[in-house]
Amino acid sequence: MKANAVTRRRFMTSTGAAVGAVLTATKTDMASGNTNGSGKIPFRYCLNTSTIRGQKLSLKEEIDVTAKAGYSAIEPWVHKINDHASSGGSLRDIRKRLNDLGVTVESAIDFPRWVVDDDAERAKGVEQVKRAMDVLAQIGGKRVAAPPAGANRESGLDLMKAAERYRVLLELGDQMGVVPQVETWGSSKNLSRLGEAMFVVIESGHPKACFLPDVYHTYKGGSDFHGYKQLSARAIQVIHLNDYPADPPRETIGDRDRVMPGDGIAPLSQILRDLHANGSRAVLSLELFNPIYWKQDPLEVAKLGLAKMKTAVNKALNLG
Repeated sequence: MKANAVTRRRFMTSTGAAVGAVLTATKTDMASGNTNGSGKIPFRYCLNTSTIRGQKLSLKEEIDVTAKAGYSAIEPWVHKINDHASSGGSLRDIRKRLNDLGVTVESAIDFPRWVVDDDAERAKGVEQVKRAMDVLAQIGGKRVAAPPAGANRESGLDLMKAAERYRVLLELGDQMGVVPQVETWGSSKNLSRLGEAMFVVIESGHPKACFLPDVYHTYKGGSDFHGYKQLSARAIQVIHLNDYPADPPRETIGDRDRVMPGDGIAPLSQILRDLHANGSRAVLSLELFNPIYWKQDPLEVAKLGLAKMKTAVNKALNLG
């Protein structure tokens, strides 16, 4: 494990206080009238299941943890939905389970090679997107990530072509009822910066085009966080909320080094205030890949993450 701002001792202390932190955050929200339903808090809270990926739960178990922890939304991985279906599970039952628990599927994660220059590979990628949209539509999913898979190691991708290829996904989404979201990866040689992603969004020329940003990837990719001031509420419907430590440095930091919101050095208050000032109603999705969290009870980790996100929002918007 790389050295970072969250030591094992600090993590264990934080995890042990997870339930208390959730209760405190909830009481603060209620005392201030700041519930999602009241409209005073503009954001909704979502769990990206990568945060508890290491515990190797089933899709049903991930949904149950999400609901029990207090989230109103989930961001599953498409392969987990496919695994459930291929093992004989019913997607109709999954949709009912979600509805019964009051959990919406605001986004989902998949890695299709939709943007690559190779025609044959790109065609396979588009078919993968189509299959993902199909299973997501069956469980009530609204959106799916469109990251630069396959366009990471070599630079030179024509962003205008990327915009045209993104429009293909958007038109497919019109048919399937699921919106693809351009996602940046900080390590990508082509789509790592805010400006690159927004170029693709704008030049796609489609009314549903949107961007799925990530705090960690924005940092890793080198964009200044003041760029969030330029992103409209329509442009961002979901954002991956997380934090990162000062060490390892930007050049060597990796996905596994992400930490809970507030446990690192990211300017979360600035980001959330800028989104709020632009009228954002984005879904805040907790996406972590830290192996320390994967060794803990998944429900406690999920509860801690929700408390950390609520604390970050309350601090940013001066809600108590």
